[in-house]
Amino acid sequence: MALIGKIFAALKATYTKSVDVGSATHDVVPASTIGWEIADGTGEYQAQLLWNDTRQLAASANESLDLAGGLTDAFGRALTFTAVKALIVEAAAGNVNDVVVGGAASNGFATPFGDATDAVKVKPGGKLVLIAPETGYAVTASTGDLLKVANSSSGTAVDYTITVVGLGSAA
Repeated sequence: MALIGKIFAALKATYTKSVDVGSATHDVVPASTIGWEIADGTGEYQAQLLWNDTRQLAASANESLDLAGGLTDAFGRALTFTAVKALIVEAAAGNVNDVVVGGAASNGFATPFGDATDAVKVKPGGKLVLIAPETGYAVTASTGDLLKVANSSSGTAVDYTITVVGLGSAA
């Protein structure tokens, strides 16, 4: 099996303001694209594993995604991540509530967040993109491998798509 691909984001914008005569503009043209061209392997700027899924959480519900053995890829292989080099969470635009990523009570995958109780709220239509192509975010089986994803409130379900790219093994 081999993994190749690209993750990128860029901002190109024109910022304008009316002045006494005419308008003033400021163009933002990216000096470079933010991102990573993925090569297959285990070194810097390389990855071996990819998992993605579109999921739904009921009102006030949460789930813990086990990055060290609890996810199955598109080929039916159980994935055991040792490092996450990219994490992308996309909250559906039709959501009413936020999708909360992080904050696991125990065995939390905390390396991108700083602390196991830290979390990021992904607003409806928003995206959380974390890219660490050199060494990635460490995953420690049994003690630091659960990525908690939660619906921020009651009343309605939330839909989200998640992608994890990284290093490890597949069986």
